[in-house]
Amino acid sequence: MTKEAAGIEKKMQDPHFWDVRETAEGFVSRLKHLKDVLNPFREIADGIRDLGELVSLDGGTGDSSLINDIISELDRIGVSLNGYELKILLSGDHDRGNALMNIHPGAGGTESQDWAEMLLRLYKRYFERCGYEYRLLDLQPGDEAGIKNATIEIHGEFAYGRLKSEGGIHRLVRISPFDAGKRRHTSFASVFIYPEIDDKIEVEINSNDIRIDTYRASGAGGQHVNKTSSAVRITHFPTGIVVQCQNERSQHRNREMAMRVLRSRIYAKLFEEEENRKAEIAGEKKDISWGNQIRSYVFQPYTLVKDHRTGEQTGNISAVMDGGIDGFIEAYLRWKERKK
Repeated sequence: MTKEAAGIEKKMQDPHFWDVRETAEGFVSRLKHLKDVLNPFREIADGIRDLGELVSLDGGTGDSSLINDIISELDRIGVSLNGYELKILLSGDHDRGNALMNIHPGAGGTESQDWAEMLLRLYKRYFERCGYEYRLLDLQPGDEAGIKNATIEIHGEFAYGRLKSEGGIHRLVRISPFDAGKRRHTSFASVFIYPEIDDKIEVEINSNDIRIDTYRASGAGGQHVNKTSSAVRITHFPTGIVVQCQNERSQHRNREMAMRVLRSRIYAKLFEEEENRKAEIAGEKKDISWGNQIRSYVFQPYTLVKDHRTGEQTGNISAVMDGGIDGFIEAYLRWKERKK
């Protein structure tokens, strides 16, 4: 056990440890994180030691059963190492926590709105694969097809750490189902990812800096949703951020959820500005992650999904559209680490 973990365990033995609950919870959380890192490392080290013993037992005899055991153990250790590496890469301030996602179509009307809805379906499938719980906070249907906007709350371990790779512009190339001439179209949609911040992080919002509007919700939700002004839109003047929530039945709940989203978006904006400032001081060129075209999805004249940051690509576009984006996420995490 590391000195830090041992030190925390010693603090926890103090009868006054829980006197300041917030501080105590911080230590407990930190200890859990350290153990989550240390325990898999020990298991891998034990596996490597056991593998060495298997190799020494063979002694160059070429015993087929022992060789099969060695190969099996090598494969198991390889899988464990890969998982451990990803856990180490997911060590940012908010990586372990929940996330908020916003999907918005680019210019292009029905084409881009349909693409935005395709991305929403992709991510829903990914959440289900991961066992994440998610909830639509706002969904605005398109005029003819697709969506004009979607805001989703995602709960699950490492939800933000994994999904932050998806922030940016996503490009679609396909034969349009809305074009009678069956011509190829290019559409764009933006995906924004924010960490869901808890109440321990203070984000000051002056009541004079916001405007709160209420309106009747659109789309599904029953007569109550459509007959009352339960939907809420909040505009934050200093940053220009606008958030809205309409999927709860009560105006109070929609307002509460919209304020949570606003706090997270302001925090993310301030964090991004600080990171850009540090990069400028260091003389580095800083990518604006949610301003770049990060990935292309090509359906015609060939099938290809390619991430323009990492070079990761696959021709199995059906699997990707069904939520199979783990390869892209893992490649992004390793790419970010190399950039450091």
